[in-house]
Amino acid sequence: MWAGLGFLRLCALLPYPLLLLLGNGLGLLMYALVPSRRRVARINLRLCFPELDQAARERLVRATFRSAGISVFENGLSWWGSKRRLQRLYRIEGLEHYQAANAQGRGVILLGGHYTTLEISGRFLAFHVDGLQPIYKRAHNPLYEAVMVRMRRQLFDDLLQSTDLRTIVRNVKAGKTVWYAPDQDFGRERSVFAPFFGVPTATLTTTARLARLTGAPVLPFASERLPGTQGYRIVLRPALEGFPSGDDLKDATQANTALEHEVRAIPAQYLWIHRRFKTRPEGEPDLYRRQP
Repeated sequence: MWAGLGFLRLCALLPYPLLLLLGNGLGLLMYALVPSRRRVARINLRLCFPELDQAARERLVRATFRSAGISVFENGLSWWGSKRRLQRLYRIEGLEHYQAANAQGRGVILLGGHYTTLEISGRFLAFHVDGLQPIYKRAHNPLYEAVMVRMRRQLFDDLLQSTDLRTIVRNVKAGKTVWYAPDQDFGRERSVFAPFFGVPTATLTTTARLARLTGAPVLPFASERLPGTQGYRIVLRPALEGFPSGDDLKDATQANTALEHEVRAIPAQYLWIHRRFKTRPEGEPDLYRRQP
């Protein structure tokens, strides 16, 4: 892990086109060497894009791995790249929606997703949002966790653990902006089964709960890696209307719909290698279980 992090630190000095080339190569290597994740991506894409034929879905699987490979080098660039260099790499749209929400004085909740551009998009967003505080889940590797936390704390106002709801609520009420990506499978606890690409999906109710406890507006946030060496596009959408409604299923569906809208525009840049549909409603089979 030390060697890998050191390599990333050095790679952050390389020209951006070379980082993309290295990331593409790493992604194709991951595609070849990690069949378990390749299988997960195939299942996810078959469920979410049934209208595509097998050849088209397989091209999308490869593109997903290439995008994931690029994200590894983007992480290093986001942590160690200079402000001057990074500010030349992106454009931001919809900042007026954030400014209008922030002017209400109740804090802001940015509703993100697990795009492969997640890490570097946070660095871009921090150039425009004072008091930005990402909510994160602890990494399994303690060394990577330590380095990640150290670097993120240097870039953001604070870093909040997903399990520390009390601190999250307190900081939002203090006028901070929290950035939250709840689109992972955390089991049945605090979840409802809301549709995501037409699939009943275990979806956390925490987003609506945060909005209810704080009164903060919830703004969908997306990021896109543009073709070639054009860099990135960061998009802030208007605040969700009528959210929260008090109906957990309705609210989770609204949040999933907002995310699905963004993912459909850039499907290769979403983290399909995650077992998003692992938890199933009672009586439904495990979608990832190998058939005998």
